[in-house]
Amino acid sequence: MAVVLGLSAACTAAPEAPSGPAGAPSGFELLGSAPHDPGAFTQGLELVDGVLYEGTGLEGESSVRRVDPATGVVQRRVDLPPPLFGEGITVVGDRIWQLTWRDGVAIERDRDTLEEVRRVTYEGEGWGLCRDGGRLVMSDGSDELTFRDPGSFAETGTVAVRRDGRPVTRLNELECVAGQVWANVWQSDEVVRIDPADGRVTATVDLSGLRPADLPAAKVLNGIAAVPGTDEFLVTGKNWPTVFRIRFTGA
Repeated sequence: MAVVLGLSAACTAAPEAPSGPAGAPSGFELLGSAPHDPGAFTQGLELVDGVLYEGTGLEGESSVRRVDPATGVVQRRVDLPPPLFGEGITVVGDRIWQLTWRDGVAIERDRDTLEEVRRVTYEGEGWGLCRDGGRLVMSDGSDELTFRDPGSFAETGTVAVRRDGRPVTRLNELECVAGQVWANVWQSDEVVRIDPADGRVTATVDLSGLRPADLPAAKVLNGIAAVPGTDEFLVTGKNWPTVFRIRFTGA
């Protein structure tokens, strides 16, 4: 379902990225914006059936939310009990999976109520999560993506991510769309597009032009959600006051 965000904007082009095959997107067009809760330390973002689902982090402040994408109004919020530190989320049918950072716990939630259904454990850290067809894709801050079963959350495989033959680390929030994985790169304003078949980075886009001028560097870009039925994305950052609607350009 397409989503129309309330504020239109002029087109903005990002600087051309240094890598990527010919025809790969290297910039973006700004299509609109909507308010975003500046108290939300965004860790996961996904748009399904016209509803924006958001996972937030920080110990004692972590939550999962159902948000109106046009107004930014939080329609429902369920908090994680301390000391859990929330991370990425993804929707699987009538359920939502939510990662935790260093707690080694994935929480399965009822999509309607957002309430916890069960917990499963995993090794290592949890950062980003998305659904790629019949599997989940998970990041842990390294240069590796892990594939998991969407029902049991069991690991089914991994792939190393490389750009021009070199490892790409700090892979954070993920979005799976059209058989590709888009990933925020933590502590940067870049997003990369990854082919999960071989881990190769096929595009790099600089989104620094979206960063609010008065935000400290620690409030990094994080949160990318495809708008179903379009070639558009919603993007935001940790404690940013705005969600932006963009289209990647340069292909």
